[in-house]
Amino acid sequence: MRRIVGVLRLLVAAVGVVALVADFVYVLGFSTFSSINYFSYFTQQSNMANVVVLAIAGVLLLVGRPEPGWFAAVHALVSTYVIVSGIVFGIIVAESASHDYRIEVPWSSQVLHFVIPTFVLVDWVLGPDRPRVRWRVVSVVLVFPLVWGVYTIVRGADVGWYPYFFLDPAQVTWPGEFVLYNGIALGTIVGVVVALVALSHVRPHARGRLGGGSSSSTGTAPPAVVGRGGAGQAVGSADGSSVGAGDPSATRSR
Repeated sequence: MRRIVGVLRLLVAAVGVVALVADFVYVLGFSTFSSINYFSYFTQQSNMANVVVLAIAGVLLLVGRPEPGWFAAVHALVSTYVIVSGIVFGIIVAESASHDYRIEVPWSSQVLHFVIPTFVLVDWVLGPDRPRVRWRVVSVVLVFPLVWGVYTIVRGADVGWYPYFFLDPAQVTWPGEFVLYNGIALGTIVGVVVALVALSHVRPHARGRLGGGSSSSTGTAPPAVVGRGGAGQAVGSADGSSVGAGDPSATRSR
């Protein structure tokens, strides 16, 4: 199972790279294309980070090493951003369709906004060996979106371009609609990360290790149980093996 999931993560990371490149090539055909604009999208930035995270997570599974606590926190944050970018884009597409305005969604954009976020969510729920993520991650989840938002608004006022309508003062009223739409977006980010952290705590197959620290549920094997018999009695170890009591190795720590 671990090898299968590890390979899947690497494959999805590779698909993410292909989709990012294909999406870049696709928008090259637009007269208003700007490379800076392309890389200023929240979706592009979160998916580029996700490619790195999935690749590392896949390698860790393949080599049999658990995710360190700090990396599990980064994994949760990046997964949150990818999932939310998919949710927001899906709402924008659905809303535009209801107003008879069609947004063209090429296959590369479908992969970045729908396929990869779906995989990330399923992987988070079912992926093996992820340690519990500390709740304090929730307190930093808005740092990147807020920094990105300030950058986007400042740059947008200078160049006259905004990646999303709810940041464009020409499309939303201030402060009413601006605060409403952006409040919903930020609230969705917090809600998703809370759900992911909660899932990391309740999954029965999650490792007990919390944020790289130690606790009574770290998964450490219980001490060996020694039978009441004589010198020939076997010593039972946590891994199911037995060692003769007369064997010198029985006194060494396992």
